[in-house]
Amino acid sequence: MSADGPAFYARPGTVAGDVLAVLHLPYTAWHLSYVAIGAGLATSLDGTRLLGTLVAFLFGLGVGAHALDEAHGRPLRTRLPRWALLAMGMGGLGAAGAIAVVGAIVISPWVLAWAMAGIVLAAGYALERPAFLHGAAGFAAGWGAFPVLVGYWAQSETVAPAAVAAATAAAASALAQRQLSTPARFVRRRTTSARAVFDRGESWSRQRLLRTWEDPLRSLSLAMPALAVALVIRPR
Repeated sequence: MSADGPAFYARPGTVAGDVLAVLHLPYTAWHLSYVAIGAGLATSLDGTRLLGTLVAFLFGLGVGAHALDEAHGRPLRTRLPRWALLAMGMGGLGAAGAIAVVGAIVISPWVLAWAMAGIVLAAGYALERPAFLHGAAGFAAGWGAFPVLVGYWAQSETVAPAAVAAATAAAASALAQRQLSTPARFVRRRTTSARAVFDRGESWSRQRLLRTWEDPLRSLSLAMPALAVALVIRPR
């Protein structure tokens, strides 16, 4: 892809392109993989619980938080009406909440506590209220560690040291994502030309600068789901 879009996976301008941009598909798959990694660490795996947890995060994070984020500042420059983005945002969070109600009936009332924490993290990040939720630590905790812990708890109804360790790894992975994507977003969204010149005369073009940050992001957005699949299908 060229370096003209607001993200390496986003080409807004049409209704379909705008919707796909808002969904942030590579990153959504990456963060859903944390849910599956948490579930895959459990001693036994209930496929129905895993599916329900994944769908809840898909609606709450992949649709709800992302749509509200776009409504709050248009970082992807889509042309979707504000009312449509708000409907997607509130609808996504509402669908996640509805799944949580079912989970509370079938599994445990504690599902509602996890769901409320997730909705606060998702909405708080998108709306930047409170501000720390939109910072690096908030992103690492809410979009990395939290899905792992929920995925594990949904299977075992407890949180074991292995889940905490995996959540720490996911937080570090999410932090790396942010550290790579922040300069890439700046170059894509704030510049029309950029070049890095080194002291021996070599220079890097805007395209090469973007590849420096975005090629690892592409690789990690494939690696984390693959790891999640491996943990889910491992023999038990």
